[in-house]
Amino acid sequence: MSNNKKTQPKRKIPHVYVILLTIVAICAVLTYIIPAGQYGTMEAASGRIVVDPNSFEWIENTPVGLMDYLKSVPDGLVETASIIFFIFIVGGSFAVVHATGAVEAAIGAIARKMQGKERAIIPVIVFAFSILGATYGMAEETLPFIPIMVTLAIALGFDSLTGIGMVLAGAGAGFAGAFMNPFTVGVAQGIAELPLFSGMGYRIVGYLIMTTLVATFLFRYAGKVKRNPELRLMYEFDKKRDDVLDLSELKEFTGQRKAVLIIVMLAVVLLVFGAIQFGWYIQEIAALFLGMAILVAFVGGLGPNRFAEELIEGMSNIAGGALVVGFARAILVVLEGGHILDTILFASSNVLSTLPSSVSAVGMYVFQCFMNFIVPSGSGQAAVTMPILAPLSDLVGVTRQTAVLAYQFGDGISNIFTPTSGYFMAGLALAKIPWDKWAKWILPLILMQYAFGAVFVFISHLIGYGPF
Repeated sequence: MSNNKKTQPKRKIPHVYVILLTIVAICAVLTYIIPAGQYGTMEAASGRIVVDPNSFEWIENTPVGLMDYLKSVPDGLVETASIIFFIFIVGGSFAVVHATGAVEAAIGAIARKMQGKERAIIPVIVFAFSILGATYGMAEETLPFIPIMVTLAIALGFDSLTGIGMVLAGAGAGFAGAFMNPFTVGVAQGIAELPLFSGMGYRIVGYLIMTTLVATFLFRYAGKVKRNPELRLMYEFDKKRDDVLDLSELKEFTGQRKAVLIIVMLAVVLLVFGAIQFGWYIQEIAALFLGMAILVAFVGGLGPNRFAEELIEGMSNIAGGALVVGFARAILVVLEGGHILDTILFASSNVLSTLPSSVSAVGMYVFQCFMNFIVPSGSGQAAVTMPILAPLSDLVGVTRQTAVLAYQFGDGISNIFTPTSGYFMAGLALAKIPWDKWAKWILPLILMQYAFGAVFVFISHLIGYGPF
């Protein structure tokens, strides 16, 4: 008998495109099973168009056929075109910056100075991004930081997951535990007719716990991969990266490269200022970084042709990840085309109305967690769900402030996990990290955050979190 054992073929996790197309197909099948219905809309006191909670009506079924199923992907690509081209421009722009060698030289200098105390930088960066997420809802604005942080993390002896985690998970902790995010807490409290940013003290406690969870998770993981690099989920991937630094052969941090870095830093400052002061969004930020790339190419001595070549190379490297955003949008296209999204909302609110008040608060939280996989936009989810859940909370004995808190946590936690989240998938594309690798790594943290959110919402109900 042979002692040789047959090696079992390793099961591969389906590609994210396969996962998304399967989910879209399931949603298409559901349009034949779930009756069609729709809510009317109305203008809230703030001027925002929201769902009218008393307007639900059943309508004729509009099932999604094979052609509509296939067409949902190009429709999704069209609807998210601004995000997709934003990813292309930011990715291409940072390829131009990398071509100058400025980021490599600067990060190499930082890595040398941090030798022996590399992990100390992790909680600092996490806290910085979490504050931005908690105060003005930093989400898409995180994207330009991702390539820099990934390169820094690898140079410090960690991996690409640590790098992107400091940015996405850090800002995500602040977004989920936000105490004064105008795009989530502000909108939801306005719809629920609560004083703006009321209940901030309790929210700050939640924010601190969420941020500590993320910082601890990353700090411990970074220590493990520092001691044993082969434990990295991205070990083989990171070895093949073209943006990994060799600290023994670093480029000199010349005056020209310092000038390039100053331009990048000024662009980041302008991004934050423009987003807060002028409400800049995708198009403005993309324009800003395209301008930055042109200026960097001039100052860095690349020349017009080299600029164009690096821009194209950067965009081509992230094409697969960028287009995922459109594939994910196809889910919402199918649910809206089949008119079953409002039916799901209506049925869920009816179920919640039958639960005891102590269970209803957590039930609202679970419902919002589920809805965020379908409607990943924070303000969009508030506009759809809060007009229904705010008056429903009065009926079941839950304070409106608790209902808003349930929405806030339910909306924020999965933003860095679900493939339907556009900016998150854009971040993975920029970091060149497959979704399945990220999902396997981040899932324990997501589950801890979900559990904490449930406990925090339940306690808010017990203490009568208000003012009402």
